[in-house]
Amino acid sequence: MKRQKSSLPTSIAPLSADLDLTTSHEPGSSMRRRQMLALSAGLVLAGSAPAALAQGATAGYPDKPIRIVVPFAPGAGTDAMARLIAQKLGETLQATFVVDNKAGASGAIGTQFVAQAPADGYTLLLVASPFTTVAASVPTANYDPLRQFSPVGMIASGPLVWAANNSLPVKDMGELVKLARQKPGVLNYGSAGAGGVNHLVLELLKSRTGTFITHIPYRGVAPATLDMIGGQIQLITGTIPALLPFIKNGSVRPLAVTSAKRSSALPDVPSMAEAGLAGIDVVNYFALMAPAGTPEPIIRALNAAINKVVAMPDVLSRFKLDAVEAAPGSPALLGHFIEADYRAWRNVVKTQNLKIE
Repeated sequence: MKRQKSSLPTSIAPLSADLDLTTSHEPGSSMRRRQMLALSAGLVLAGSAPAALAQGATAGYPDKPIRIVVPFAPGAGTDAMARLIAQKLGETLQATFVVDNKAGASGAIGTQFVAQAPADGYTLLLVASPFTTVAASVPTANYDPLRQFSPVGMIASGPLVWAANNSLPVKDMGELVKLARQKPGVLNYGSAGAGGVNHLVLELLKSRTGTFITHIPYRGVAPATLDMIGGQIQLITGTIPALLPFIKNGSVRPLAVTSAKRSSALPDVPSMAEAGLAGIDVVNYFALMAPAGTPEPIIRALNAAINKVVAMPDVLSRFKLDAVEAAPGSPALLGHFIEADYRAWRNVVKTQNLKIE
């Protein structure tokens, strides 16, 4: 595939608000390198798609409301992103977009629903990092992110941030790795649940550094954060918006963002590469997927509308508040990214011999 230049962020990977990468056998640098190559290739197409609609290439579409399924409960970051995008897509395509929350099983219930929906462009799925991490790590997820879905378009991405209890005698990731090697199994790390990106980013660190940090799954990042502040656990990762208030008031200590570059939301916090862990580059993402077999003219029209929406000044301002960057691109590039993300997380699961039910 011929790659084209674009202004895509260099980091694109797993943003669930609490929130595989190609067939690499290296869980670190190769994993993220393939992701970045897939998405940094750029913005392809798509300005002609609305014109194609007008000229009848997708005659009559849309002639009824388009449903965006969110596989998480109302109020989560994925839900907020879906509502923003639904509103803007509706304005752009002069159509009605409705957000439909179908929560449960770490996103698997809503995802399975869309996989089985008619491939007519009227049912879409708003995905974040659990779309690939859960499929890669939980055998009972019962959906295939590669075969059962057609990529529509990437929306935005942003890193997680490693945070530590203030009593932990470490100032950065290098000191954390050193301490974890000295005291295997003593440090406790809380995640938003087994199989999610917050869990697998820990397993990636452990596989790269040969350390053993005890994983404790919670029902969301919020209770894990409270336990870390209270000293019951020592470490978590979470999205920047979820942890920023506690970082600002000094309740927790940020160690690094999980991406290859710093985040403008935390300009004083080093990246993983700066922390001496080059090749670990995990970023949460938002994207739209459709059931496999959705007609290409409809996919192209939706993709063009997404790329227009994520360039709007008010949308970019909202992204900045959420500590994410716009990530426009073609359906093909999103497809490469999803495949790379899924396969690399499967490799981490295999390397760490994880058994998640």
